[in-house]
Amino acid sequence: MTDELLYVYTVLRTPEPPSAPLALDEPEAALGSGLELVEHQGLTAVAEPVDAADFDEQPLRAHLEDLDWLARIARAHHEVVARVGRRTTTVPLRLATICRGRAGVRRMLAEAHEPLSEALERVTDAEEWGIKLYAQPAPADPPPAQAGGAAPADAPAAAPSGRDYLRRRLTDRRVQADRTGQAQRAAEALHERLARQASGAVLHPPQQRQLSHVPGENVLNAAYLVPVTGRQAFLDSVPAADDLPAGVRVEVTGPWVPYSFTHTATAPARPA
Repeated sequence: MTDELLYVYTVLRTPEPPSAPLALDEPEAALGSGLELVEHQGLTAVAEPVDAADFDEQPLRAHLEDLDWLARIARAHHEVVARVGRRTTTVPLRLATICRGRAGVRRMLAEAHEPLSEALERVTDAEEWGIKLYAQPAPADPPPAQAGGAAPADAPAAAPSGRDYLRRRLTDRRVQADRTGQAQRAAEALHERLARQASGAVLHPPQQRQLSHVPGENVLNAAYLVPVTGRQAFLDSVPAADDLPAGVRVEVTGPWVPYSFTHTATAPARPA
């Protein structure tokens, strides 16, 4: 069918020899009728025919406003990319990259041949690690002890004055500001040290607490491209919990397929 749409997940070098194609771990379909390889000029795209009712330009535009649909697509996309990435160096394409027919996939490979080839070279024998640093909320001060010993259990609690309340609020804010300042200084020093151990580094915007549902203020959200041979030295450069300032927490994730270092090679999310 000339109008068949293909969802393109990721791109790799054409396997050598060409008669020995990449064997995917799990050949069943992810989003459509089954994964396949489309080769052109030394590059191979991992693609899958998908239903035009969902992925043609107009329905796709509507689906991109549906967060539940996007989450399902993102999970399938990541699963395929991760499967390929466990076998070989690969450059993941942007979510919902759609081409019209295998000729469209080959045209995309031809038009993006240079950036795709450069990205493959950049991430060969390397992996992505994520590092996040958080300033934890300051613990609330215990209520002050009353003079003359504890009050009887049935005695009504004395209401704090407006002045006491404001003083406590200002103190809490100063403590939290001090923690945040310490965490930011620790984040700058840590990023500088880790960037020296990596072949590439990307600073992402801090995650919003309302979206991440993680306690504390995110002061460092970074990705590092680390040569496989330098993995242990990189991880050894991440401080242990006891070596961080009070109230500062570090989170390490990975290794990942290097999404953060292949963005210049991605294709548009529309039928090409």
